[in-house]
Amino acid sequence: MSVKVRFAPSPTGRLHVGNVRTALINWLFAHKQGGEFILRIDDTDTERSTRENEDAIKADLTWLGLIWGSTFKQSDRFDMYAAAAESLKEKGLLYPCYETADELDRKRKIALSRGRPPVYDRAALELSDAEVTALEAEGRTPHWRFKLSGNRVEWDDLVRGTQGIETTSVSDPILIRGDGSYLYTLPSVVDDIEAGITHVVRGEDHVTNSGAQIEIFHALGGAAPAMAHTPLLVGADGQGLSKRLGSLSIGELAGQGTEPMAICSLLAKIGTSDAVEVRANLDELAAEFDFEKIARGSARFDERELDQLNAAIVHDMSFEAAKDRLAALDSRAADPDFWAIVRENCTRLVDAKDWVDVVFGDVATEVDEADLDFVRGAAAMLPEGEFDGETWGAWANALKAETGRKGKALFMPLRKAVTGRPFGPNMADLLPLIGRERVLERLGKL
Repeated sequence: MSVKVRFAPSPTGRLHVGNVRTALINWLFAHKQGGEFILRIDDTDTERSTRENEDAIKADLTWLGLIWGSTFKQSDRFDMYAAAAESLKEKGLLYPCYETADELDRKRKIALSRGRPPVYDRAALELSDAEVTALEAEGRTPHWRFKLSGNRVEWDDLVRGTQGIETTSVSDPILIRGDGSYLYTLPSVVDDIEAGITHVVRGEDHVTNSGAQIEIFHALGGAAPAMAHTPLLVGADGQGLSKRLGSLSIGELAGQGTEPMAICSLLAKIGTSDAVEVRANLDELAAEFDFEKIARGSARFDERELDQLNAAIVHDMSFEAAKDRLAALDSRAADPDFWAIVRENCTRLVDAKDWVDVVFGDVATEVDEADLDFVRGAAAMLPEGEFDGETWGAWANALKAETGRKGKALFMPLRKAVTGRPFGPNMADLLPLIGRERVLERLGKL
C-alpha cells in the first residue's frame, strides 16, 4: 500500500506551531514511507476563509520545507458533498432536525441536571409530517444529523493503541447546518475517500470525531483510513497555548529570524523518546521518525529550547550559507572574518546587525566612575601599528605591568569602553575589526 496523508488547514488564520506540528508529522511519515503528502484547503467556511490566508499558509509550509505533492480546495467540491449527503439521506442515515440553538442548549442542561450525558435525544425522528410542516411554516430550516449505529467503533490507533467509542454515548453529529453550509465532518470523509487517503494523522482532540467518521466512511462505501491521534502541544508551564498562538505563528517566528530547521527539529522531537536536538535537514528527521516514539503525554513547547536549537544552527552556519542574508542586514556584515567572529554570539542570524553597530558604528560607551582614569590612560599604551591578533594581549600585558590590574578588573573596563558591552566575542578577534581609529575615538569620548 502506497502511503497517502493530508494536512487540512482552514484559511481563516495563519499557521501556528500547533497545527504545523501536525503538518510536520504527516510529512515526515509520508516521506519516510515514500508516500505522498497532500495539502487540502478546508475553506467551506466561505465567510471567514480568505485567499490571503491561503497564500500565507502555502508560503509558511514552503518556507519550512514541507512541500506537498498535490493540493485542492474544498470550496471547489460542493457538488461532491451534496451528492454524498443525498446518498446518506436515501439510506435513512442523514435526518433533518428543527431545534434552535437555544432549545438544544436547554435540552443539554436538563440532561445534565438529571445526571445523564448530554446526548441528543433524536426527537426529530419522531416528528410527524404535520409537525414538520408547522415548523417550516414558522420559517425554521433544518440542520442535518448523521444517525450513528449505536454500536461500539474500534480502531488500532498508531499512537494511542486500541481505541473505542460507544456511539450511544455521543450525539448524532451535525453534518449540515441550518443555512446549508457543511461542518468539517462530511466533506473531510468525502475528500479522504476520493483522494485515497491511507492514514489520518491529527490531534487527540479528534478522537471522538474519528468514531463517528469511521461510520460515515462505511456508510459512503469507503474504507476508513488508519488513524493516529497525537497529543496536543502545551507551553513550558504545562498550560495550553491557545492564548499564545498569535505570537507563535510561523510568520511571526520567521519575522523574528527563527530558522525553519530549528522549528522543525523542536516540533519533531518534543513529546517523543528522542532527545531534542537540531537536525541538518528534514531528511534526517524523516529517517528517525516513528509513531512508536510519540509519548501519550502532552508535548511541551518551550521557546527557550527553540532559541537553543536556533543558536546551534547559527553557530554552525558557514559564511557561504549566511552571506546573502548578512548583506541584506548591512553590506558591512557580508565579510567572512566578521561572521566567523560574531556568529557564536548570535542566537539568530539577525543578531549580527547589533554587532555591525559594535564593530563599525557609534557605540554608547559606559565605564564605571572608578575605572575612568584607568581607561583614559589606556589609550596612550595602545601598541603601535595596525591591529592584529596579538594587539589585545600586548595591550593588556602592558596595562597590567603599568597599573597592577589583572583579570576582570583589567579586561571589563576596556571591553565596555571599546564595545559598549560587558560581553561579546573575544577582544583579540574584535580589535582588528574595529581598528585603531575607532578604538581611539571611543576611548577619547570618556
